[in-house]
Amino acid sequence: MQLLTLLFLCSILAGAQDLSLYQKHFYINGNDTMPYRLLLPDKYDATKKYPLLFFLHGAGERGNNNELQLVHGAKLFLKEENRKNYPAIVVFPQCPASSFWSNVDIKMENGKRIFSFREAGEPTIGMRLAQELLQQLLKTYPISKKQVYVGGLSMGGMGTFEIVRRNPKLFAAAIPICGGGNTATAPALKKTKWWVFHGGKDDVVPPKLSEDMVEAMKKEKANVKFTLYPNANHNSWDAAFAEPDLLSWLFRQKR
Repeated sequence: MQLLTLLFLCSILAGAQDLSLYQKHFYINGNDTMPYRLLLPDKYDATKKYPLLFFLHGAGERGNNNELQLVHGAKLFLKEENRKNYPAIVVFPQCPASSFWSNVDIKMENGKRIFSFREAGEPTIGMRLAQELLQQLLKTYPISKKQVYVGGLSMGGMGTFEIVRRNPKLFAAAIPICGGGNTATAPALKKTKWWVFHGGKDDVVPPKLSEDMVEAMKKEKANVKFTLYPNANHNSWDAAFAEPDLLSWLFRQKR
């Protein structure tokens, strides 16, 4: 029993040690601060150029502890084979608790959430800081400008559609999971390659939000693929992160 307990504790410590490879940083502009975690490639060489993946977490991971944003997805990029095969700079910013990544109004009708995405307007504080952070990263680190990627889940999936819309010439590829956006923004999304994911039984963010965005982007002749998991609920990110071709598809996309 003692041996099993020791092994269990060691596994917990190993997991914590893994996540500690994501360095803690803070982007500060005036009175605003955005915590973020940054993972450098194994055997990082500042004379080389690396892809950048900017990942936006969900609503439940908002705050300022610089920890919660790593709950979903962070371990995928720590896997030894992924660090070896896809050396990249991976960044997880943390949205303030009082903000949201995208400009969306959410209300309840008959027990269901109704999402209304704004087509334009000033960004939220979270989105503004995320974009400022992104620009700072591009200036600070040796990043291949042809391989800048963005992804996110739930609120972060919505933020993925919005940050691409606000920066239509920046991202080579985007992977929004159980998100959504304003279909009228599709023309600004067509220069980015997309792999969109959603759960067919999602009772938090309706799959129709992703379906409508995919349809709108296809009308603009965007390069987009869509994976709907028929039996998945809101946590479709588990299935998306398990896709065997996810990272190989993502990192071969270039502008």
